[in-house]
Amino acid sequence: MLKLEARPQPSAAMSVASPLIALAVTIVIGVILFTALGKDPLRGLQMFFIEPVKNAYALSEIAIKATPLALIALGLSICYRSNVWNIGAEGQFVLGAIFASGVAMQAGPDTSRLIVFVVLAAGVVGGMVWAGIVALLRDRFNANEILVSLMLVYVAELLLSYLVYGPWKDPKGYNFPQTITFAAVTKIPRIVDGFRANIGVLVALGAVALTWLLLFRTYAGFQLQVGGLAPAAARYAGFSSRRTLWLALLLSGGLAGLAGGLEAAGPLGQLTPYVPVGYGFAAIIVAFVGRLHPVGVLFAAVLMSMFYIGGELAQSRLGLPKSITGVFQGLLLFALLAADTLIHYRVRWQGIRRAPQPARA
Repeated sequence: MLKLEARPQPSAAMSVASPLIALAVTIVIGVILFTALGKDPLRGLQMFFIEPVKNAYALSEIAIKATPLALIALGLSICYRSNVWNIGAEGQFVLGAIFASGVAMQAGPDTSRLIVFVVLAAGVVGGMVWAGIVALLRDRFNANEILVSLMLVYVAELLLSYLVYGPWKDPKGYNFPQTITFAAVTKIPRIVDGFRANIGVLVALGAVALTWLLLFRTYAGFQLQVGGLAPAAARYAGFSSRRTLWLALLLSGGLAGLAGGLEAAGPLGQLTPYVPVGYGFAAIIVAFVGRLHPVGVLFAAVLMSMFYIGGELAQSRLGLPKSITGVFQGLLLFALLAADTLIHYRVRWQGIRRAPQPARA
């Protein structure tokens, strides 16, 4: 019988290397998968790892997808380090897009370009409001934040559908479920003309730096991490678990809402039912592949965006199903979990002991 036995001292080097090991395992299984589907495995890997980075335009598309993933994953990293399990970042992302869109639709011909900041601030507020519901229910009624945050995702999607099919529906949109196209002054400025990457990329990089400072250079970040690693020690030191809960969830929701605002006022330019594309759930994988560290999250977001783009290319050029993106994301997560398990535990074979038989008279 196989048994997992805890290692006396897990290897620090292997802990750092495990995301790379997980990626290598994902590639190997991907080769097997492409072969089983009758596709050229080298061509399949090219779709995921070469085509997304082959030129400046491709890199711009990676930046567009990596920005919301990085922002959401940064917030989730704060939560998970604090032992607060926010699973509903997708809903907070959607609420951020809704709040930002509500402001963007008020813009008129004489509106100042500064409204962009108001649009993004509204996105932050939307995400914080949705995360605040989770914090309130956990704080006042001890509701499980995993279930509450997850269920609120579906409420957010229903609210989005109500708005774009109802009061916010564009009367000149040929009955399509979408809002009016936002005024040009509300659009997120692009970094370089001719490419879709916008200043959201710079916002994400700034968020990485600020999150690192918060976690590793401030007293509040120290409180958050102690509360997650050793709740009993945090209580003994007088740290407030309520403050940790609210701070972690509001920061996480705010970053997810910011990502939603950037998405609505950036690449989309209007609100549609297709705003929720799974970024909030994929960001959970990004957070853990990035080791809950801001810099690691940035690289993991780039990798995950390559999976998104590679999956789209595999559909159009190789005829593979849409689910291939989710398959690669899931493979990466399970490979990482397996690697982490083997870092902390060793597999031992333990023979089955038989009970001694009573001696016969």
